[in-house]
Amino acid sequence: MDHPLSRRDLLQGAKALAAAAPLLGLAGCGRARPGDGATRFAGRTMGTTYGVVVADLPGGIDRRALHRGLEGILERVDAQMSTYRADSELSRFNDAPPGVWVEVSADTLAVTEAALAVARLSAGAFDPTVGALVDDWGFGPGPSVAPSAAGGRSGGLVTRVGHGLVQTRRAPPALRKRRGEVRVDLSGIAKGFALDRIAAHLEGIGSGRYLIEIGGELRGRGRAPQGRPWRVGIEQPEASAGAVRRIVRLDGRALATSGDYLDYFERDGRRYCHIIDPRSGRPVDHGLTSVSVIAETAMRADALSTALMVLGPGVGFGLALQKNIAALFVMRKDGRLYELRTPAFETYLET
Repeated sequence: MDHPLSRRDLLQGAKALAAAAPLLGLAGCGRARPGDGATRFAGRTMGTTYGVVVADLPGGIDRRALHRGLEGILERVDAQMSTYRADSELSRFNDAPPGVWVEVSADTLAVTEAALAVARLSAGAFDPTVGALVDDWGFGPGPSVAPSAAGGRSGGLVTRVGHGLVQTRRAPPALRKRRGEVRVDLSGIAKGFALDRIAAHLEGIGSGRYLIEIGGELRGRGRAPQGRPWRVGIEQPEASAGAVRRIVRLDGRALATSGDYLDYFERDGRRYCHIIDPRSGRPVDHGLTSVSVIAETAMRADALSTALMVLGPGVGFGLALQKNIAALFVMRKDGRLYELRTPAFETYLET
């Protein structure tokens, strides 16, 4: 399967996994590391990498069958929500005329509704209808050619963006758009959803001790093979691969990071990153280099990290405090990095 949800995932996955790998200890597909008894799976999906460690694989479970089941979940999400696949549910909706209900799976509906909820929470800083802007700046499924520093047509394209332009229906599951030019992009949340689906599958077969990684996002439960809590690294922005800024513990929680240093281009000494502010139509540029969020689900952590990244260190940190979001903000100023941590985030830090 080689149909990425987003071009940024390929870059983010390769770099973020380098930070997580020493703690994950991934080693092949369905193989147990000598001495720890854990079962490991690893591979590629959605243009990035994935890894799973199961510390308590129940007896009688066929490893090869489990691996096929996990890859089937990832393939299904990609087929539903990829903007790179012309035959995906999301592409079919994006190509549909306005005012027409397009039937989708319950999964695609659930992810779209979750994205719209975060859009309302963030007053539009996170918006699944940002697809036209992502494409215009050269970060979408089209040719990877950076537009001009003026943002090409982005000023006019802002009129095609707005979470109120998408309607949902639950019975039967369907989506409808108010304008034909609206393009939904779920790459800021779908990867987290896939990770949550993997977690549910593992719990369904009786596992309560696992760690999952997809493109640098992680979700863990229970204890690592050595009996300690799962410890995972948050990457040091712009450092060499594998450099870790903070280590956090995950038990029944997920971690996602959004940053401006993974996918960008430079023009006339200025950096333009892949994270687009749907309200202005331009890449974010406020000194915030990354936001990491710990939440109950990877889908929520995924969306919130992007929303807070767009909001910036002032409004974003204020919202995280108000909503008791576990978040780490890393800012760049005069060539140095500074950080802000919410009280909720402090509880997960490995000291």
